[in-house]
Amino acid sequence: MREQGMTSAYARRRSEPHRTRVNEARLANLLDHEFDGYAPHTHLASDLTYVRVGGDWAYVCLLVGLANRGIVGHSVGRARDAGLMLSAFCTLDFLLAGVQVFHTDRGSEFDNTRIDELLDVFDIKRSLPRKGNPYDNAVAESTNRPPKKELVYRNYYTTIEQLRHDLNDYVWWSDNQRLHSTLGYRSPKEFTEQGLVL
Repeated sequence: MREQGMTSAYARRRSEPHRTRVNEARLANLLDHEFDGYAPHTHLASDLTYVRVGGDWAYVCLLVGLANRGIVGHSVGRARDAGLMLSAFCTLDFLLAGVQVFHTDRGSEFDNTRIDELLDVFDIKRSLPRKGNPYDNAVAESTNRPPKKELVYRNYYTTIEQLRHDLNDYVWWSDNQRLHSTLGYRSPKEFTEQGLVL
């Protein structure tokens, strides 16, 4: 990076108290910190993050493929609810029939019968982390960081449409061109085309 005259965007450390209701579902942590070794499109993880749009908050939902850490689905909305998650599933470019496990944190937005019905239809197992363990969804949370540093913090959004448009472009770039250190400095697309999995 130094040779190319490039600088990195830095992360801002923030700590906020947990104020929302926790998903009390008694589901197993099927991944149990094992984020590697899965075939493409079989294991997905997800998390939500917030973005300031105008004077209000908007939310971004990313679906992460564990085989190559690519962003396989995404959505933007004003509400932190099941509709945001279902919209992300609508952007997948592969069939849900091959997905075996869907892993999320215990946020109340994931505790919803609409999501459960979708997973039941396609026989997708649900995986939740242990309560109070931030490392159990580390892959999805770390996937939220680069878009915020490389896209959100560098722009001021006044409309959801503007954020949605920029996020679409960012996701394409991240999956097709952005080099990921976890993937041996390959893009997720190149990593998958070479028949590799983590």
